[in-house]
Amino acid sequence: MMVFTSVAIFAQSDPIIGKWQNPSGEGRIEIYKKGDKYYGKLYWLKEPNDAHGNLKKDVKNPEKSLQSRQIQGLEILTNFSKDGNSFVDGKIYDPKSGKTYSCKMTLQGADKLDIRGYVGVSLFGRTETWKKIN
Repeated sequence: MMVFTSVAIFAQSDPIIGKWQNPSGEGRIEIYKKGDKYYGKLYWLKEPNDAHGNLKKDVKNPEKSLQSRQIQGLEILTNFSKDGNSFVDGKIYDPKSGKTYSCKMTLQGADKLDIRGYVGVSLFGRTETWKKIN
């Protein structure tokens, strides 16, 4: 009986799930799981409003139909699969540029997450480290 309990608890403890802050401190992202894939939404912005006091919209999005959606609350991490300590084959959307990149996330301990966005091959990309928020 005890073995089943500990296995169930272990399966639920997924260190990537939770709230993370980007290095500039401009945004916070909540990572969660849907089915067997991982996603993340931009739940907090340091400056959620534009110069006119309105909530920032996704104006740089290349799809006209998406330019009116709010940036705060936007799902920016999509479709990641777990591969050991890494989360691969996902995409990251950058609302500042309107561009979507291939992305790989790698846990560095319990409270650091390396996010690598790239075009084509991972070699040609940029990594930033997010910190976990308790």
